[in-house]
Amino acid sequence: MSHPASRHISVWIAAAPDAVYDLASDPQTWPRWAAGLAQGGLRRNDRGWVADSPMGEVVVEFSPANAFGVLDHVVRMPSGEAVYNPLRVVPAGPGEPRCEVVFSLRRRAGMTDAEFEQDAAAVAADLEALRALVEG
Repeated sequence: MSHPASRHISVWIAAAPDAVYDLASDPQTWPRWAAGLAQGGLRRNDRGWVADSPMGEVVVEFSPANAFGVLDHVVRMPSGEAVYNPLRVVPAGPGEPRCEVVFSLRRRAGMTDAEFEQDAAAVAADLEALRALVEG
């Protein structure tokens, strides 16, 4: 079995890692920066956090709160497919007031090169929006 391709997309943010994590770990902030997922807003229902996508309603499962900057989330598509999205806030170093936010984009089965590039561009735009939101 071949391994899926991954691309690590990152942005440096001039803010303390804790501040970035606190903002990004709150699903209610996602419509302000994660347009690819939460453009229409995330809302809670009996299935958890849900968002409307072009394919229908998706359910988003977030990592539990943690001290390590882990913001991984699973997006369950209407088709039943579960897409795992690794996302991390990585400190620049001890006590440094800046950090790198890294999203590991995984190429899903059946994706064309163009679709993968389009996803990568959308992730990069979302991370830039997060940076702008945090840095003000």
